[in-house]
This record gives sequence, structure tokens and C-alpha cells, in this order.
Amino acid sequence: MEKTGRPVSPHVMIYAFPVVALSSITVRITGVCLTIGLAGIGASSLVGGDPTAMMSSLGDSSLAPAFKFAVAFPLTYHFIGGCRHAYWDANPDAVTNESVESSSFGVVGVSTALSLATLAL
Repeated sequence: MEKTGRPVSPHVMIYAFPVVALSSITVRITGVCLTIGLAGIGASSLVGGDPTAMMSSLGDSSLAPAFKFAVAFPLTYHFIGGCRHAYWDANPDAVTNESVESSSFGVVGVSTALSLATLAL
């Protein structure tokens, strides 16, 4: 760009993504993580592994709360985020800047609370 004298276009990382965009991206990421996890369990089953015994041993370990949270959070976040998107699709007039932003915080809060509640089970 020095040769042409034009400024360099700013990089994506200097922009602050809105909360709604981060929430939507996280819904997609949790879906991918859930898919990879289920595919891994299925693949271990196909090669003769015992997923039930593996999950039981993880549940009995000292890191059981972390493993429970690592499964519960993506599951609840993806489900609640999917319900939110379904509601928006059915009621497009209900989508306002304020409601979208507050629902993004709500999805994070509710899914975190539900995931932490699973640690007591």
C-alpha cells in the first residue's frame, strides 16, 4: 500500500463485535462442538470402545464437575439459542435492538445457570 499511497484497510480484529453477533456465533460454535463430540463417541463405539464405561470413569474422576460443565454448557446454550432464533423467525416484529441485546445476555445467563445446576446432579 505504500506504493499506491492508499491507506491499509483495517483488520477485522480492531472492530468490536456486537453482543448479538458474538451470541449468534457462539450458538454455531456450540453446535459444531456438540457434533464433533457425538461423532467422537460414535467413532469410539465403532472401533470397539465402550462409551458408557468411558463416561462413567470421567464422571467418577476428580474433574467430573468440569466434564459435566463442558457437556452441559454447549448443550443448553445451543438449545436456548436455537429456541430464541425460532422465536425470532416466527415473530419478526418482536425483533428490536433492545430485545435482541437483552436476549443475548439472557441466553448466556440462563445457560450458565442451568449448566452450573447440573454440577449438583
